[in-house]
Amino acid sequence: MPTRTDQLQLADGTVGLPVWLPESGRGPGLVLVQEIFGLDAYLAGVAADLAALGYVVAVPELFWRFAPGWSSEHDEAGVTRAMEVSGAFDPAQGLLDVLAALAHLRALPEVTDGAGVLGFCLGGSLAFSAAAAGTPDVAISFYGSAVASDLASLAEVSCPLQFHFGGQDPFIPRSDVRAVESAVASHPDAEIHVQEDAGHAFHNRVAPMFHHPAAAARAWALTTEFLRRTLPA
Repeated sequence: MPTRTDQLQLADGTVGLPVWLPESGRGPGLVLVQEIFGLDAYLAGVAADLAALGYVVAVPELFWRFAPGWSSEHDEAGVTRAMEVSGAFDPAQGLLDVLAALAHLRALPEVTDGAGVLGFCLGGSLAFSAAAAGTPDVAISFYGSAVASDLASLAEVSCPLQFHFGGQDPFIPRSDVRAVESAVASHPDAEIHVQEDAGHAFHNRVAPMFHHPAAAARAWALTTEFLRRTLPA
């Protein structure tokens, strides 16, 4: 899959922005937003999957100000270290970075027919925030822990929006998921899917402690079908 690194201009500096291109060289854009584990093999794999579907994919590095190039292992020690590192992360600044990456994608000659955001975990929260604060053409949020506490922002979302959660997530109480379900029920162009047999980060195929293959497959099928409907490549 063709890849390159663009330069993303931000108010407080310039940072490399990895970009994956589809074989055709052109397509709709997607900003893929990281988990707390950093830009790792999992994110690269998801970016390649999306590019194979026909999307131009950009993956901003959210921790570049305080831990450039950092990523962790996907085990208990890695989770502990990732929590420590992500404690220095400013969500408001990260949202600006995501929106800047979205604007960068839209300005690329290779990007046609709109651009959206898709995020996992930390990135799932930011994808929802970007849908409320910005103007993506579509937003997909996987198990964002901050979503339930920010449901008032749902009123600001005008693009098609899809949520994914695990019903057995130890980090996101089922009561929070029910709150999102209730809010989504009355919001146009929003949908939520709960994999009741899965926990947190169930899509992360390089994290044995989290990965739930069956739930991941179901959720990814829903994701790709949603993209076909709302931002077709």
